[in-house]
Amino acid sequence: MVFSFLLYTVADRVATIILNRPEKRNALNGLLVAELQQAFTAAAADDAVKVIVLKGNGDAFCAGADLEYLQQLQQNTYDENLADSQQLMQLFRQIHELDKIVIAQVEGHAVAGGCGLVTLCDLSYVVPEAMLGYTEVKIGFVPALVAIFLVRKIGEGRARELLLTGRLVTAEKAAQDGLITAVIPAAEINTQVAKVAASLCNDASAHSLTVTKKLIGTVLDLPLENGLKHAAELNALTRGHEDCKRGIAAFLSKEKLVW
Repeated sequence: MVFSFLLYTVADRVATIILNRPEKRNALNGLLVAELQQAFTAAAADDAVKVIVLKGNGDAFCAGADLEYLQQLQQNTYDENLADSQQLMQLFRQIHELDKIVIAQVEGHAVAGGCGLVTLCDLSYVVPEAMLGYTEVKIGFVPALVAIFLVRKIGEGRARELLLTGRLVTAEKAAQDGLITAVIPAAEINTQVAKVAASLCNDASAHSLTVTKKLIGTVLDLPLENGLKHAAELNALTRGHEDCKRGIAAFLSKEKLVW
């Protein structure tokens, strides 16, 4: 696929989406958001893809909205700004609900909307030098969309600290807060992400990954009794799935199963 602001490749069941505006620190605008939606849609529909890796080209992962885009938004009507916000909302929801696992490989700063993208990924590996944060309040804006997901991910207390102060934090602090999965040295991050992606592709059932991701995404919305009932139903349904039958048979016969 050919994009203006993205690079998209597929190899070894891994789709790699690279933000490709290095001269703008991969800052977001309407076209880039639309292209991200197209790329994730393509990866979701491709049977040859099991895992998606999101990266940034250049020194930054993503610096949030670019200046020209912010200037344009000031001239918009409420309805125009609502439509624009809904486009970003749809992208965030798309990543959150995607059937496939999304890994963020963060080799530079991730700020505002850029940090929002990291927040939505299922797993995230970040170099020690990268700073992350939601700086919206410092320019009179609000981190409204990402707040919905961030509170669910790291809890209200930690989310309040990050969203209200608008300060950037180190990758180490982000890992301590549960915002990211791990801090990985720059010399090792390509290898680590490739290793994790390969393990997900080869060592785990695609059906099981999809069901587990959806369960994680919905469990907080359910009262305890309803959640347990839903979990029991998922267990029963999964036991009847072909992947489960294959997996148990391989385990009992001590065979190595490659998914």
